[in-house]
Amino acid sequence: MSPTSPTSPKNPVNPIPELLAAQSEAGYLSRDTLVGLSRRLKVERHRLQELVSYYPHLRTTPPAAVTVEICRDVACYLNGAQTLATRLADAVRDAGGDASRVEVHEVSCLGYCDLAPAALVNGVPVRLDDVEELVAGLIRSSGPGRELELPRVAATPSQRWDADPYDAPGERYGAIRKLVRVLNQSSSRDEIIAELRDAGLRGMGGAGFPTGRKWELVRAAEGAPKYVICNADESEPGTFKDRVILEQLPHLVIEGMVMDAFTVGASQGYVYLRHEYAAAKRALESELLAARQAGALGRDIFGSGVDFDIEVFVSPGGYILGEETALLEALEGKRGEPRNKPPFPGQEGLWGSPTLINNVETLAMAPAIALKGSAWWRDQGRGEVSGLKFVAVSGQVERPGVYQISLGAPVSELLALAGGVSGGKALKGFAPGGASSKWLPATALDTSFDFGSLDEAGSMMGSGALVVVAEPTPMAPVVLNLVRFFRNESCGKCVPCRVGCEKAVVLLERSLTTGEVLDRAVVDRLQRVLSEASICGLGHVALNPLLSAAALWPDELPMTDPKVRGAR
Repeated sequence: MSPTSPTSPKNPVNPIPELLAAQSEAGYLSRDTLVGLSRRLKVERHRLQELVSYYPHLRTTPPAAVTVEICRDVACYLNGAQTLATRLADAVRDAGGDASRVEVHEVSCLGYCDLAPAALVNGVPVRLDDVEELVAGLIRSSGPGRELELPRVAATPSQRWDADPYDAPGERYGAIRKLVRVLNQSSSRDEIIAELRDAGLRGMGGAGFPTGRKWELVRAAEGAPKYVICNADESEPGTFKDRVILEQLPHLVIEGMVMDAFTVGASQGYVYLRHEYAAAKRALESELLAARQAGALGRDIFGSGVDFDIEVFVSPGGYILGEETALLEALEGKRGEPRNKPPFPGQEGLWGSPTLINNVETLAMAPAIALKGSAWWRDQGRGEVSGLKFVAVSGQVERPGVYQISLGAPVSELLALAGGVSGGKALKGFAPGGASSKWLPATALDTSFDFGSLDEAGSMMGSGALVVVAEPTPMAPVVLNLVRFFRNESCGKCVPCRVGCEKAVVLLERSLTTGEVLDRAVVDRLQRVLSEASICGLGHVALNPLLSAAALWPDELPMTDPKVRGAR
């Protein structure tokens, strides 16, 4: 049975779920499969082909018996992934296995930075710190009818999170019950928005837009129907907190979406989930079923007269789909390229209707605020800062993983939770907001982890993804790795980003290969074009790793002085 597709009278068929289902069954999309889908769905073949050629997860050639996808991006790079593809392919041949049965290739960040160096083997996440063990399993399973043997990977340890207001499953969805009582008494949704605004909850996906204000804008927007979307397509290197939240706290995400729906008047919601997150998908779908059975989702929620349901939409791949308008394009069955703004999704979103899009973590925080109040939320922070934060910690640390801290706690405290720098080495620097944030030096370790403090320090909190680098790691190759990621993941829609990111990679590669000093005037002009003319945020942040690293470690990333050269 194929997955359901989001539909609308304006766009009745979205072929993407059908393409994913067909590929899951056969391993790839053959010409005959595409012809058959075209006829059955009544969708032109060229439209299917443009989707297949755009989305990286869709393929038109048969896979090998075993497909190994090795992450090449920063957290895995810092843990030795740069040589793994060659080592693995060589080890298969040396062990006497049939190399043609094993397909090895590098891919962009998989969202398993806590397993670095990480890989997917036939879609199953593994840690590649023991290549020989993996190869032995591949060889043992190479015969007909043999089951693929993989190293066991421990799941993220389940724990009690302060953001979860429920001590037992039977207590879940109390915030919705409370909301229904308020609705039955006053039919007012203003209290939810007022509580969120008073709490000061901000978007946890990177932009930090005030959550209460966002809900208020969509509630006031004219037009129907309205939609609620959970953006679960975190794909930036170093960022994997949403995966853990969905695996362990899916009930809070669902409840936050239902609160969204009550507030803005939506009847349909979607969780836009990256395809690599199989365990998160299982946990989410299980909890969706439990929520429907409990009366917290579906028709007449808790007797309120409100109908709202949620579908899981699996992404066909690509970092750019974390950008909210590119995500909307994919949900409408098109190439996931960012839209020009305005209009913004809150006014004209999915199929032109007002659409409320929130990040996984933002939604997961809302129920506790609704139950315990804004004063409780403010008390969770440090000093003048309010609230809690899930942070993914990766790179060269002893215990990479997701940790929950009080906003306003120093970065040093977060690093200590992760066991400190790997091997007891000295800290060289860190990026507090993932691949797109600017580097900070070891001397900034006492900076408070919150929006304002990190901005003042010269970086940003972003989605909360602390990437740690130890001494004496050379920074130039790390920077090249990051800028290559943005080059690889640029959707290509706008010329400044498509050409500018490639130009930056060429400059860095030339500098590393020949020792040529980077021309600061050229880099500055490139940054200006990317930041001012790119359609979406990818181009705006692509050179952040380069410029910040060059300022902190000029001996490693030397640049000419633009004043000396008379830069224009």
